[in-house]
Amino acid sequence: MGSFLLRTLVSLLLGAVIAVTSSYKAHSSKGFVLTLATLPAIVQMVIMLVNGNIGTGVAVAGAFSLVRFRSVPGQARDIAAIFLAMAAGLATGTNNLAMAAVFTGILCLVNFIYTWSSFGEKRESARELTVTIPEGLSYTGVFDDIFDKYASKYTLNQVKTTNLGSMFKLSYDIDLKNTDTEKEMIDEIRTRNGNLEIVCAQLAPGREEL
Repeated sequence: MGSFLLRTLVSLLLGAVIAVTSSYKAHSSKGFVLTLATLPAIVQMVIMLVNGNIGTGVAVAGAFSLVRFRSVPGQARDIAAIFLAMAAGLATGTNNLAMAAVFTGILCLVNFIYTWSSFGEKRESARELTVTIPEGLSYTGVFDDIFDKYASKYTLNQVKTTNLGSMFKLSYDIDLKNTDTEKEMIDEIRTRNGNLEIVCAQLAPGREEL
C-alpha cells in the first residue's frame, strides 16, 4: 500500500507540473488542464493492475481501443502534453519514479523555454496577398518586378477564376522587406490591376490539428 500511495502522489505531482507548463500562454480549458493533471495517475493505476498479467493487459488494451474522442481534434501542443502525461504515468506505474521525475522536468523546462521565446513564431513581415486581375492580363510573373522591389520572398499559391471567368484571383504568400512600405506596394499593384480588389493581411496561422 505504501508503494501504491507513493507512486500515486508522484503521478499527481508530475501531472500538476505538466498541466501548469502546458497551459502557459495557451487558451486551454479547465477540463483539459484537469485531465492533464490526473492522467498520469490514471495510467499508473492501469499499469499496476496489468503488471505481469498478459491476459489482463490485452483485455485493457481492447477496452481502450473502443474509446472515441467526440470533441474536435486538438492542437499539436495539446496532443504532445497528453503523450507526456501518459509517459509519466507509464514510468510511475512501472516504479521508475526517478526517471519519471527527471524526464518530465526536462520536457517541461524545454516546453517552457520554447513557449516563452519566439521559437516557431511567424514573422511580422509575412503577408497573405490576394489580387484580382482582368482575364486579359497574363498572371504569369505579372507582379514580379513589384515583389522584387518590396518583398524579400514571394510565392504564388493559387489561381482562381471569378466573376463568371472574366477575372482571376491570385493568392500570394509574401515576406515584406519593410512593413512601412506596404501601402506603396499596394498602390503599385492597384495601378497595374486596374484598381480591382486587393486584400493584404497577416499570414494566417497554419493548422495544428493532429
